[in-house]
Amino acid sequence: MPSLSHFDHDGNAHMVDVSKKDHSERVAVAIGCIKMQAQAYEIISKGGAKKGDVLGVARLAGIMGAKKTPDLIPLCHPLFLSKISVDLSLDPDLPGVQIQAKVKSSGQTGVEMEALTAVSIAGLTVYDMMKAVDKTMEIGAIRLKFKDGGKSGRFEAS
Repeated sequence: MPSLSHFDHDGNAHMVDVSKKDHSERVAVAIGCIKMQAQAYEIISKGGAKKGDVLGVARLAGIMGAKKTPDLIPLCHPLFLSKISVDLSLDPDLPGVQIQAKVKSSGQTGVEMEALTAVSIAGLTVYDMMKAVDKTMEIGAIRLKFKDGGKSGRFEAS
């Protein structure tokens, strides 16, 4: 069974020392969605939300969330992020919004948490902007889709 890097020999949580790791190009892609009632979906798709451009605001919030990840997740390293993109697309089959975040960096540790945080914050922002219309929205299916770089190399979810 593999050991967990965020715990020391005594079982205490600690920040991993990455100082001896090689610098490499890192990329991570995370996905998720927010399901909603048809009325909320219609309002977003027609641009009629009272609070403004729901998908545009959620995109910016997701980008900001990725940048703030070490402030939210206690053992994440502050990173220089070279690229963050957050894409939100309407999905009538949910109905709702599909969310994808891609984060890039060159450094000594990965950017998976930043990509996952971006998706989470984008979903929460959609919820915040639409909660007056639909309090039953569900944010979910948040997962890592792809990552590359570093010692563990490439991962691609099936």
